[in-house]
Amino acid sequence: MIQRAVDGSSTEILEVANLPVLWICALGVFAVIIVQSVIYIRAARVAAPAGGMSRKELNTSFRAGAVSAIGPSLAVALVAIALLAVFGAPAVLVRIGLIGSVSFETGAASIAAGTMDAELGGPTYTQGVFAVAFMAMSLGGSMWMIATLIMTPLLKRGDVSLRKVNPAIMTVVPGAALLAAFFALGLGELPKSGNHVVAFLTSALAMAACLGVAHVLKRQWMKEWSLGIAILIALIVTYLVVQSGAFPVPA
Repeated sequence: MIQRAVDGSSTEILEVANLPVLWICALGVFAVIIVQSVIYIRAARVAAPAGGMSRKELNTSFRAGAVSAIGPSLAVALVAIALLAVFGAPAVLVRIGLIGSVSFETGAASIAAGTMDAELGGPTYTQGVFAVAFMAMSLGGSMWMIATLIMTPLLKRGDVSLRKVNPAIMTVVPGAALLAAFFALGLGELPKSGNHVVAFLTSALAMAACLGVAHVLKRQWMKEWSLGIAILIALIVTYLVVQSGAFPVPA
């Protein structure tokens, strides 16, 4: 259906980007994610007593996760709005809003367009190029799912083996993995410009301050909101620094 609708020479991208079949696919993905979320929440409620978690602690963890997702979701939403004219609403909702990352999806689409001597959003960006770019994004995202399906059982076996050697190891490994992931992502941004350094250091200091105040004042809610507060403060400070022109923005 999509192939018949695509005109390889037309630059009217939104005519094919908003096809009903793509909206149906996007709604299908939303439905799957909603069902998965319900299953996970129910499974967590069933497993919580065995893990020594009370209903209050479980609700607190749900609330903390929801609050922590606000900041990153706002960043993704802002980028998604900017990309609506390039990819259309269904593609943005599925590939960027729900699954995958903005940097990967736009990078994959740009490389795919480059193989056809075209540029995203440029005069050479035709419906045919859009179809190829969208396929590249979708294939890349599907491999994430396949890798997760294959690797999860393998990682579970490793978890069981490590617990047999020393149960305390698995209380440290998850936290260390998260720290390593965040540091790897953050440190990768530092060489780009002084503004990136400001954003990194501001967010780190804001997070430390929130956790310190929460510990001193015994305010559990501040721990739950700490990530969102740190992101907001970093955005405001970085915006002011950029506007001041302290660090020239790379071309």
